[in-house]
Amino acid sequence: MRIARILQKDKETFAIMNNNGKGITRDEIINQLNLFLPYDLEDFLFYGYAKFIRDTALSKLSYYHQFDEFHLLPPIIRTFKIICLSFNYIDQGSWIRFGKNPPKEPVIYLKPRTSLIGPFEDIVCPDFVNELDYEGELALIIGKRCKKIDIYDALDYVAGYFILNDISSRDVQFMDKQYSRAKGFDTFGPCGPWVTTSDEIPDPNKLHLVTKVNDEIRQNSSTENMVLKVNEIISKLSRIMTLEPGDIISTGTPSGTGLSLSSTSKYLKNNDIVEVEIEKLGKIRNKVVIVRD
Repeated sequence: MRIARILQKDKETFAIMNNNGKGITRDEIINQLNLFLPYDLEDFLFYGYAKFIRDTALSKLSYYHQFDEFHLLPPIIRTFKIICLSFNYIDQGSWIRFGKNPPKEPVIYLKPRTSLIGPFEDIVCPDFVNELDYEGELALIIGKRCKKIDIYDALDYVAGYFILNDISSRDVQFMDKQYSRAKGFDTFGPCGPWVTTSDEIPDPNKLHLVTKVNDEIRQNSSTENMVLKVNEIISKLSRIMTLEPGDIISTGTPSGTGLSLSSTSKYLKNNDIVEVEIEKLGKIRNKVVIVRD
């Protein structure tokens, strides 16, 4: 099931999207099935309503809307934590250049939820940032509270998956010697286009990922190339901190970023168009807008 947060008549609600790009809104589902549904996407996803619809009524729904009729918003906004991984692709090579081995534990930083924007909204960057970079990533949403879970059970705690572009100011990153400010700007987290529930992604460790800038392919990899697999990431993080429904984990980015290409010409410029597409999850597309600070 694909569940999108949408803006309809200046009101936030959610819609279910089918594989043909058509959608049906919460109110229309209620009218068709004559049942109660919560207002928020998070409650619909975390408290069994989505599973009930999927198991009993999904095939009965009539979809009225074309995809482009909806203004899509970030799929998850009620999140306590956005946990991002560094150095988690074997083709990334950054740890190799420094003579290091791939990490055996997740190397993480936290990104604020105010950085999240919808899948087709603008990345707004202040003009004092000189090295703006993209990072196409697979993100997952925790669906159940968990602590110290086994690696073999970890995927049972995933509610769904979506795309996240972990936009970064490399010059700020190198100046600070850490990541939070460089990746914490408002709008530096384009994501979506919807939540694809975990039942549709039996193996998140085998998904093709492509990032383009102005139609030029920059990243072309697969989650098969992750150092720590999705279930390992969840299990290891749950031994550090309690994971809660709505927590987002972004699993790292492969090679092909402006930083990894070691070319200032590959950093993002005003009016650039950045697209990230992941197999089975859809595509996000965002324009870069540089503004005077």
